[in-house]
Amino acid sequence: MDRAIACNEPVYISPITGWELGLLVSRGRMNLLVSPQRWFGRLLQAPGITLAGLSPDILISSSFLPGSPPRDPADRIFAATAREYGYRLVTRDRILLAYAREGHIQALAC
Repeated sequence: MDRAIACNEPVYISPITGWELGLLVSRGRMNLLVSPQRWFGRLLQAPGITLAGLSPDILISSSFLPGSPPRDPADRIFAATAREYGYRLVTRDRILLAYAREGHIQALAC
């Protein structure tokens, strides 16, 4: 992400990331010094960061992904968003990276 911003390439953050952040904090798997809402809001204010679109079409498309898509609904939405807009996912998620190796999305391991 830092490299993209340094090269003036836009970085898009899915609204689903906010939902996942809230789940991680509520389940004690992530600790923040501020509320998840404030943390996510600050992320979106960072230079070069833009909130990705999330339309009903993307949500529906996440149900019809080709190949062997992830089972996790959020991961499916990430994949459908990447496919719709031609985005490259930056992720540590092994399942999304495997899906990218199938050739259905572009992903970069971080």
